Amino acid sequence: MPLKSYGVLKGEVIGSLPEADDDHYQIMVAIGSQRWRIAVNVKSQAKPSDVLYLGKVGLPAPLTTKLTQLKSGFSAVKSVAGGLAQDFVRGGMVKRSDMVALPPDKPGAYNDLREMVDNAVGLSIADPNSTIYAFGQKWGPEKKKDKYFHFKPGQGVHDIHMNQGNIPSFRGDDGVWQDGCLMFHLPKKSEWRAIFLAFQSQSFKTDDKTGHAL
Repeated sequence: MPLKSYGVLKGEVIGSLPEADDDHYQIMVAIGSQRWRIAVNVKSQAKPSDVLYLGKVGLPAPLTTKLTQLKSGFSAVKSVAGGLAQDFVRGGMVKRSDMVALPPDKPGAYNDLREMVDNAVGLSIADPNSTIYAFGQKWGPEKKKDKYFHFKPGQGVHDIHMNQGNIPSFRGDDGVWQDGCLMFHLPKKSEWRAIFLAFQSQSFKTDDKTGHAL
């Protein structure tokens, strides 16, 4: 079964917890008085644990036009071609050969995944007019406080990675045109950036209807 609530969160980055847990980089986003959390995987539960990463500077104008026209907040996105939905296999923006496997943490500068995400987040926070777009699956609103940033109600977006071609234990999340990613608009730099992530255990050869690995 595909993701139940695929879409994109549009808002302003106001904080982050790069090392709040072993597997994720946590980002706090503001939409007016509301707060949301984006949980970005930096480590895979399935071996090999290093996550595939692709960073892009510059995005297609038809896509950025659609993004800027979105209202702030979470917008549900239909998992079909020709709209906002992302698909690493069919969309043409991601090639497996362009992705590199990065560990979550490694001594040195700009050689691990937390640093790559942190760099983009830092640029966004430094630009008061910047916007983040997080593609993935929505959760919440919950009755309890957020686990990391303690706002209430807890709510956010996760599955910020490829969501097809999974190993059997995660096969239930497979689907086409429902991949997760991060995109940033940085007006100060007149720049758009994107981060695409996938697990090494996932296949880039998937069924056109189910998204299951072939």
